[in-house]
Amino acid sequence: MRYARYMAAAAAMVALSAAGAQAQDKKTLAIVVKGLDNPFFEQINLGCQDWAANNPDSEYECLYTGPASSTDEAGEVQIVDDLLTKGVAAIAISPSNAPAMANRIREIAPDVPVMTVDADFLEADRNLRATYLGTDNYLMGVKMAEQAQRLKAEGGTVCLQLGNVAADNINARAAGFRDTIAGAKGIERLAGEGGWSEVEGCPVFTNDQADLANQQMADVFTANPDLDAFILIGGWAQFAPQAYSQVTDQVMDRLKSNDLIIVAGDTLPPQVQAFNEGRSHAQIGQRPFEMGQRAPDVMIQLINGEAVEDPLYTGLDVCTHEEPGFCAQ
Repeated sequence: MRYARYMAAAAAMVALSAAGAQAQDKKTLAIVVKGLDNPFFEQINLGCQDWAANNPDSEYECLYTGPASSTDEAGEVQIVDDLLTKGVAAIAISPSNAPAMANRIREIAPDVPVMTVDADFLEADRNLRATYLGTDNYLMGVKMAEQAQRLKAEGGTVCLQLGNVAADNINARAAGFRDTIAGAKGIERLAGEGGWSEVEGCPVFTNDQADLANQQMADVFTANPDLDAFILIGGWAQFAPQAYSQVTDQVMDRLKSNDLIIVAGDTLPPQVQAFNEGRSHAQIGQRPFEMGQRAPDVMIQLINGEAVEDPLYTGLDVCTHEEPGFCAQ
């Protein structure tokens, strides 16, 4: 644990040093994500870079950083701690462990603007940040449920694949899915509501690891040969396209006949390819590039004391084979 924290601190210092070397006179707007190993967050990075390219004369620079691994919750907290200690003009955080990150922000009590991006603090801790920029995650779960209901009007058995146990954004999606299926709020586990039941051993938690996500899918398919629906609340398994192809190859006949349906979050390029190959029935896409592109402007507004809406939603894209939309090739 100490080594992981040391490496996280070193990453933050290297990031700040590199940024300072490039633009010594510029103030830093930091975006800290859950892990640099997740291709979803690379889209946020590209948005950050796009903002920088379009604002070359700004007094601010956009710094994108995070722990090397999405499993390093303590490392992310340490990076935020070090950035705030070193000095940034504002910071946007995608907390992996929302309670742990909020506790540290509460302890530090930074005098610079703090916002969340992509993932939020728990509701009780949202007074610690100025605003949230990203997906309406509850609505994302609602849209996943709507696709499951459309494809399986009579319901059936389902497994939800989640990420980190303490990730507020993922838990909000799961709540949106279950509430919509059940027609009532506060459903913790589907047990026949709306004709749907969660199978034993589910939900499964990937800890944002693509290899684990694919292994879980394979295990669930083996243990439940008559499973009706698998819901990737996030896109983890599809982030490893070769492994995902191997897993779905085992059930392709069932996928083609809609005997088994897969609804997945996100629409990154490998996911769109999988969708077009018939390896999922619907993709509910977020807009991470827009998150990275907009975050610096929001931070500057906060620095200037301007009023900023809370939350700031970036929208969703729904792809189905009937209406591929964003995913059309």
